[in-house]
Amino acid sequence: MARAYLVMVDADRLSGGPDPMELNTVLQGADMQLRSTSATFAVYTSGETPTLHLPGGGIVVGDLHTRSGTAIRHASQLPAASSAAALRRHILKNCWGDYILILPEANDPRSVGITRSPSPACDLQCVYSLEEGTGFLTSHITLAERLGLCRRRVDFEQVAHQLAYPGLKTARTCLAGIRELLPGCTIHLHDGTARASLDWNPWEFVDAGSRPADPHEAASSVRDAIETVVHAWAEQDGSVLLELSGGLDSSIVGACLRESRARVTCLTLTTPVPGADEREYAGLVAGMLGVGLQAQELRYGDAPYRFPLPPDIVTPVIGPLQYAVDRTMQAIADRESVDSHFTGGGGDTVFGYLMNAAPAADAFLGAGLVAGIRAVRDISAFHQCTYWKAARLTLRKLRTQGEPHGIDRSFLPPRTRVPEPEPHPWLSPPARFLPGDRQRILELSATQFFRDSCPRALVRRLRMPLLSQPVVEACLRVPSWMWFHGGQNRAVARLGFAHALPPRILARKSKGTFTAYLGALYRRELAGMLAFLLHGQLEAHGLLDGDKLRALAKGEMPRGDNAFMRIFQLCALENWVRQQSPPGGPVHR
Repeated sequence: MARAYLVMVDADRLSGGPDPMELNTVLQGADMQLRSTSATFAVYTSGETPTLHLPGGGIVVGDLHTRSGTAIRHASQLPAASSAAALRRHILKNCWGDYILILPEANDPRSVGITRSPSPACDLQCVYSLEEGTGFLTSHITLAERLGLCRRRVDFEQVAHQLAYPGLKTARTCLAGIRELLPGCTIHLHDGTARASLDWNPWEFVDAGSRPADPHEAASSVRDAIETVVHAWAEQDGSVLLELSGGLDSSIVGACLRESRARVTCLTLTTPVPGADEREYAGLVAGMLGVGLQAQELRYGDAPYRFPLPPDIVTPVIGPLQYAVDRTMQAIADRESVDSHFTGGGGDTVFGYLMNAAPAADAFLGAGLVAGIRAVRDISAFHQCTYWKAARLTLRKLRTQGEPHGIDRSFLPPRTRVPEPEPHPWLSPPARFLPGDRQRILELSATQFFRDSCPRALVRRLRMPLLSQPVVEACLRVPSWMWFHGGQNRAVARLGFAHALPPRILARKSKGTFTAYLGALYRRELAGMLAFLLHGQLEAHGLLDGDKLRALAKGEMPRGDNAFMRIFQLCALENWVRQQSPPGGPVHR
């Protein structure tokens, strides 16, 4: 097994856990070794998973770096701390990485806090159950299943929640009794009780007092953060597959790899229909790195609507496109014997690419009249609309905030009671906030789905440098209006890497998409997808409007024509649900 860990909580009190012989047999078979134990927990990790023992019995599972990028491999690289809380604060403020931090309380041997790295794309998953007799946290739910610590059952209430709020990440997974420890959060355990806290809060980094004074200062900070993360990971991994989309974000990651000693393989994807072929621009980055560009075509047969899923996937967001891309990337990584995948994922979000007037509204509220007028002009230039239209939309944004996340009722039964949204801990703003900041943080929380949609992360390390903690913090500090300085999107990132990127990439405002490919796939597979849904678990549990699906089969498009991506999403959920039944057993509500 690749990087993996299992934390047994209150192991001496487990009433329904495995006997020691069974525990040893299962863990040895999975290459899991005991790394740390106390009165409250026992930590097992695979041979490939680094660990760092801390004073007082604490342990870091995964990678930890200083802000300058130096790997922390010994506790002496950390300062002495007066308490577990002080050490946690130091690590969250002065370090970064893909890690799980386990710290017992010095004054209470029955208490322990477990913290997940703040990175939205942390390479280590963290799902847990703290029900009596089954206390565990793990990167792979199958480890807990094989030990009899949990039983796989679908939580159809959460499936309904995901149908209604497809872009809202929550701590509740779609498996009953299984939750996820979200990035930046800590679960505090004390003698069988649990309390969650948010110990890294993105709202701290949009505070007016911490913002750069001008675009050049902002660009330098963002560039330094990206370069530090890319260099640290590349040096650690040794060989990487750089996934190039041809756009600015992955090109920036490529520019940073140029200074590393890692062996880089460059790959871009094409399709049988126009729209996604980025070989011209991806080739510029590969040439800059001094390597050839590999191009792989995604065929229609590569993207079925029903396909086998790894059993460790607990969030059903893998659709046909994600499956096709993931399989292709894994095959190339196998062939080239690389250690990790590098992507520009998350660039739209961290580089403040808001498609409305929120940045101009933020400028008026956060920087005053002159900055607001300038931001309206920048938004007008970017969207190629009149200044007065941009001003009118800005005024509307100032007057009405709107809901932070919408409800998608398409293809739900007409009388379905939509559940209340489960709050994400990042989405509780302070009393006074800027509308653009709220939208940026909402979109940042949704990037936590990215790793869920990439099973290749279960095989090799998946590096998304733009979603690392140092980069996220540096980008949040940049005010939303500054990202559109001069009428360009991602303006601060362009300024920071103006010296490092080919001019043609630097000037791009858009890139190719897979929309035409998905549209062709939809037309080819619609009949099969509808039959799949009409005879599936979602429909059987009253979560789909069968009449609307049958009308769609007759060519009757629903109002708003939302069927295109929604049908793919429904199939992703249905495909996942069908694979959760234990062998020979039913799927339970």
